[in-house]
Amino acid sequence: MSSQEKSWTWRDIPAGAVAENPGSSSEYLTGGWRSQRPVFTPDNCVQCGVCYIYCPDASIVMTPEGYPDILLDYCKGCGICARECYMATFGRTCFEMVDEEEFR
Repeated sequence: MSSQEKSWTWRDIPAGAVAENPGSSSEYLTGGWRSQRPVFTPDNCVQCGVCYIYCPDASIVMTPEGYPDILLDYCKGCGICARECYMATFGRTCFEMVDEEEFR
């Protein structure tokens, strides 16, 4: 190491996986590493919005008609939308988790 190069210490390394600017998470497309994706079936939907409320990534938005729309650029495939779906109580879930490999 030359005398002009700075020696790094652990304090000089920036923290990883930290959103330093509030509201900047939409700049990072995080859906590319999911192993499953939700497939929406509108015939089963009663427009309750439970999937929207429970989505931890805010990757479900509601359309003006009241149906959920999945932003696949941010969806991580956790399956909470399928598990928490109100219609799943009656055996007719609005979302089916499908292996991502089927879409590649």
